[in-house]
Amino acid sequence: MRVSWYIILFCIISVYNCKSKTDNTCNKRTIDVVATAYNSLAYQTNSNPNITAFGDSLKPGLRYIAVSRDLLDSGLVHNTQVKIQGFDSLFTVKDKMNRRWRKRIDIYMGNDVKKAKKWGKKKVNISYCLPKNDSIKIAFHHNF
Repeated sequence: MRVSWYIILFCIISVYNCKSKTDNTCNKRTIDVVATAYNSLAYQTNSNPNITAFGDSLKPGLRYIAVSRDLLDSGLVHNTQVKIQGFDSLFTVKDKMNRRWRKRIDIYMGNDVKKAKKWGKKKVNISYCLPKNDSIKIAFHHNF
């Protein structure tokens, strides 16, 4: 009987420690952006449409996004996981957009041009996790 109480106490402490570590290592950020869609086709990108500006290979069916370069300064960097309003699963930042865009994401839709056109252009809310130490660096960088 005494052993089972120790096991229960250990489990409760372990769960509490995991939760508090997660809560302390991340600052959740949300931002409203304009979301468009793109395909890995030469006329939409460049002569090598399956390679991103970060050098990654795009694979149809995977959930990737490109971000405007101002969002890179907000901590939305290469391989960041992003929750997009209206979608159930996460997307990964794998590409960056032309310098002319601001507060914008481009959702990768493989080779399905009809799906991309159907998506069109929408205002959406996105959220992502920024490690706490990165938040301090970004705040410091923007103050000078």
